[in-house]
Amino acid sequence: MDLEFLRGLIGAVDESGIDSLEISRGGTRIRISKTPPPAPVSAGAPMSAAPAHMHMPPVHEVGIQRPAGGGAPAQEAAAPAAAPPVSNLVEIKSPMVGTFYRAPAPEAPPYVENGSKVGKGQTLCILEAMKLMNELESDVAGTVREVCVENGEPVEYGQVLFRIEPAA
Repeated sequence: MDLEFLRGLIGAVDESGIDSLEISRGGTRIRISKTPPPAPVSAGAPMSAAPAHMHMPPVHEVGIQRPAGGGAPAQEAAAPAAAPPVSNLVEIKSPMVGTFYRAPAPEAPPYVENGSKVGKGQTLCILEAMKLMNELESDVAGTVREVCVENGEPVEYGQVLFRIEPAA
């Protein structure tokens, strides 16, 4: 997607009577809304102050950046307020906005628990986005030291999901 196309979409929504527009094109999803979505209950930081006509939720999982002046995604803005991680732990972050599931099915055991040994490429959880189930794999071999999200909770792009101590 090119920047001129995005600006055209933003202008069209701004000048029309509609509140939001969502399109999918070539595997990329874009949502433009005049009013920001309600803040998630689990988020600890306020949304960034973007002009209402420029609001675009983070869709970084497909490589689209916010327009100039749009501000940083809420989770990135909240990072300094989060508890500082232990220096040797690797943080596994959400690559998308979605719903976090610890197991492949409601009655199945979780993929990993605190203390679980994991290998690089091993499935850690499922992230549901737009009715699609996406397996999240570990970037590193080691021991799971912290599962940072509860089962069924919504997650933001860049939110820390797991902290893993790398194998020596």
